[in-house]
Amino acid sequence: MKRREFMALLGVAAWPLAARAQQATMPVIGFLNQGSAEPSAYLAAAFRKGLNEIGYVEGSNVTIEYRWADSQYNELPKLAAALVNRKVAVIAAAFLPAALAAKAATSTIPICFVTGADPVQQGLIASFNRPGGNVTGVAFFSAVVGAKRLGLLHDLMPAARIFVVLVNPTNPNAESISKDVQSAAHTLGKQIVLLSASTEREIDQQFATLVQQRADALIVSPDAFFDSQREHIVTLVAHHAIPAIYERRESAVAGGLMSYGADVADAYHQAGLYTGRILKGEKPADLPVMQPTRLEFVINLKTAKTLGLAFPPGLLAIADEVIE
Repeated sequence: MKRREFMALLGVAAWPLAARAQQATMPVIGFLNQGSAEPSAYLAAAFRKGLNEIGYVEGSNVTIEYRWADSQYNELPKLAAALVNRKVAVIAAAFLPAALAAKAATSTIPICFVTGADPVQQGLIASFNRPGGNVTGVAFFSAVVGAKRLGLLHDLMPAARIFVVLVNPTNPNAESISKDVQSAAHTLGKQIVLLSASTEREIDQQFATLVQQRADALIVSPDAFFDSQREHIVTLVAHHAIPAIYERRESAVAGGLMSYGADVADAYHQAGLYTGRILKGEKPADLPVMQPTRLEFVINLKTAKTLGLAFPPGLLAIADEVIE
C-alpha cells in the first residue's frame, strides 16, 4: 500500500475516535427538574436558548443530562446524587425542592437554580448579592405573591366571602404560600379554606370538598404537580363553575379565568445564561441572584363570560394580556 493511501485510511479510521474523544471531553450539565418532561418542554427549550446565546449548543459543545422527578419530590435526592456521581460540571435545578436536593448532594459542583421561593429564607444562599458557596440562580418570587392573587379575585368579586387555596403538601413552599394568603385574607376580612392534594385522585376529592364548602373562588398555588395537571384542574374548575386564579399564563390560555405570576420561561432563559457563564469559569459565589421584576396578569374574557362575570375597567386596564 502506498504511503499516501495508508495515511488517508488512517485518517478515516481516526475520525470516529476523534469524535468520541471530543464528545467525552464535552462539559455535562445536569438538568434536575421536579416536574415532567412533556409539560415542561417549553421551559427546557428556554433554558437551552440561554445556553445558546452564550455559546453552548447541546450535542455540539455541551451535553445535558435530564433528570425529571415527575412531581415525586421524594425522588429528587436520588436523582441529584446520580448527577453528582456522573460528575457533571453544573447542576441546573428547578424549582425549590430540586435546588434543595442538589445543594444537599454536593458542596463543590456549581448549582444554578430557578425558584419562585425566597432562596435566602429557604437556606439556599447567604444573600442575593453575595450568594456564597456553590449556589446561585434566578428567583422570581411567584410563591410569595399569593396575597396579590387573592387581591385580584377580591377586586373582581368584592362580595365573595370564602376563598379556597389548593396546595400540594409535599411542596416545601406549601407553608409559606398558605401563610401569605391567610395574612392577606385576614386584612380583607375574608375566610380562607386550605385544601391539600398531591395526587390526581386527591384533586378530585378536594374539588368535591370545595363544593361542600360553598367556596366563592379558588387560588391554585404554584406547584409542578399542579402544572402537570393543568388541563384536569381547569376542566374541574369549569365543571363546577368556580372562578379561579393560577400562577402561569398557560393556565389562562387553557381556559382558566386569570393568572398572575412571573414569566417562568424567561427565568429559565436567564438560568441558561448563568449556567453558560459558570461553564466559562465564573464562580456561583460571585454571581448575584437574578430577580426578574416583571409579573404577568392575564385575563380570559371568554371564561369570564361563561361564569357570568364582568371585569371592572380597572382590572382590564392593568392586564398584560386579555384573551377574548
